[in-house]
Amino acid sequence: MALVALGVTGGIGAYKSVEVCRGLQKRGHDVVAVMTRAATKFVGPLTFEAITRRPVITSQWAPGANADIEHIAIADSISLLLVAPCTANVIGKFANGIADDFLSSLYLATQAAVLIAPAMNSNMLAHDAVQKNLQALSARGVRFVEPGEGYLACGWIGKGRLAEPEEVVAAAVAVLEQSRPADHEGRPRRSGPLAGRRVLVTAGPTYEDIDPVRFVGNRSSGRMGFALAEEARRRGARVTIVAGPTRVEPPAADALVRVRSAAEMHAAVVAEAASADVVIMAAAVADYTPADTAGQKIAKGDAPMTLTLRRTPDILAELGDMRSRLGTATPLLVGFAAETHDVVARAQDKRRRKKLDLIVANDVSRSDRGFEAATNAVTIIGPDDEAEVPLQSKSGVAAAILDRVERLLASSVPTRV
Repeated sequence: MALVALGVTGGIGAYKSVEVCRGLQKRGHDVVAVMTRAATKFVGPLTFEAITRRPVITSQWAPGANADIEHIAIADSISLLLVAPCTANVIGKFANGIADDFLSSLYLATQAAVLIAPAMNSNMLAHDAVQKNLQALSARGVRFVEPGEGYLACGWIGKGRLAEPEEVVAAAVAVLEQSRPADHEGRPRRSGPLAGRRVLVTAGPTYEDIDPVRFVGNRSSGRMGFALAEEARRRGARVTIVAGPTRVEPPAADALVRVRSAAEMHAAVVAEAASADVVIMAAAVADYTPADTAGQKIAKGDAPMTLTLRRTPDILAELGDMRSRLGTATPLLVGFAAETHDVVARAQDKRRRKKLDLIVANDVSRSDRGFEAATNAVTIIGPDDEAEVPLQSKSGVAAAILDRVERLLASSVPTRV
């Protein structure tokens, strides 16, 4: 979708730049790596060459480089200059217009947005000279990814370590979106096969409170729903996430609605579904909730405790019925069937009963897939066919699901504007 110049400078955090590069590629962007001489002492250029499938630029004096005045050619073609990690030395060069290597020359030559992720010793970061250089860059429109706090390579504990790769990637994606032309509503225009579509994704568990301390819940991590939201947004969709309580950080989205209970998720989904082209219910919504929630912690006693549960609203079934009553094909409905036996047969029945376009069946009895795993293997079931998706990352599974969603959208659902 965009070409990003990834500047890598000489700090221990350079190893994280490999994951930054991967993260940008997963979001559909091309990357060209520009390494300072010091950076090559920490990470080999061959690593970035293998990942980007592009020559890695390590010098402005490489044979043949000046034939095309390479730093000018790249300056004109990139959408973003991202420097991660960015040392105090390079920050000083940028702030004072020193162009004594390829990266600093590229900074002066490009009109693209610039995002830097500083990384250095805590005292260096706090030094007046570095702070003034950062202020000068900020005044020129340079954006920053704040360094994190923790153990530093020097053995100190404090602020200065390079931000985690996912934070850097999220910031880069945000800058790229902000720099795109605006649509008729003043928002950055997006490209991709889902551009113009609105996608609602639910993720994570729901917690049904027994009292102020205890709750009934499940082991859903939210990873599958978040992977779907991230992939849909990468394809150009405007994405709303309705997320239950998760420990996994959600991806960037156009709207994030946090909920706790099945009732809260029901209310949020019903409110958002009317404006959606696609609703993907990846959340593990509780089927039952305590009939009564105690206002105070229930005291422990010697006698057995009886907990009375009542059914929660079936969100997908309600949307399916609503769609049938209105005689409309929108929104396209995608459900999940987390099963432990007769997986496909039970999912097929659920798809028919709830009037869904697609249902994704997965066997959550397996430790390498399902709720808490980083990987998944599913069967995507439609009205007339089934497609098995083999074990792979949840991002890969999300891509397979959205491939199928795209085909259905192309055949039946008009684009919303």
